[in-house]
Amino acid sequence: MPSNSKPPSSRSARNGRRNALVWCGVIICTLLTLAVIIAGIVIFVGYLVMHPRVPYVSVINAQLDRIQIDHFNGFLEIQVTIIIRARNGNRLAHATFLHSNYTLSFEGEDIAQLVAPAFEVSKNSSVDFNYEVQSSPIPLGPEQADQVEAGFNKDLISFGLKGGARVRWKVGRLGPLEFSCHLDCRLHFHASNLSYVPSSCTSKAK
Repeated sequence: MPSNSKPPSSRSARNGRRNALVWCGVIICTLLTLAVIIAGIVIFVGYLVMHPRVPYVSVINAQLDRIQIDHFNGFLEIQVTIIIRARNGNRLAHATFLHSNYTLSFEGEDIAQLVAPAFEVSKNSSVDFNYEVQSSPIPLGPEQADQVEAGFNKDLISFGLKGGARVRWKVGRLGPLEFSCHLDCRLHFHASNLSYVPSSCTSKAK
């Protein structure tokens, strides 16, 4: 009876090709793993050398220049100056701030938009923006008028400030980075002398 079994030489050749493919796969996986490890080491060393810092924005000062309430017509008029600083603490990279937009509010009512065009902050430097706000007459409801009166009695007038900017900077060969800076805080002033009560209002991580 004829036999259907293949010659030993044919089976060993096929096994040899299979083993060669397996070893090629092992070598390729090893090389890829080494490449990932080396890339990670390069990025880590680059981070330690360059020590990139996220740029941020913060309110550094303010002044309530004028506040006047019209009890008869139920209107409030204010004039306030707010100084917002954009800070870039990177020693080796410039930073670009884009879409700077902040909303100033009083007792839940938006009273002003503080905007700035795109600007650049040099290495390890900062740029200050003086926003001078002179509002149109702000209509007050009965509850809002009562809150204003309570603020005068407590010698404390408060405003809300919310908004932020996009910041972009390049960290050497690690490539460009982009981050959002957000502000959401209360600005307090003494009603008696209109001076600013310093408080933390910053996008910098604590």
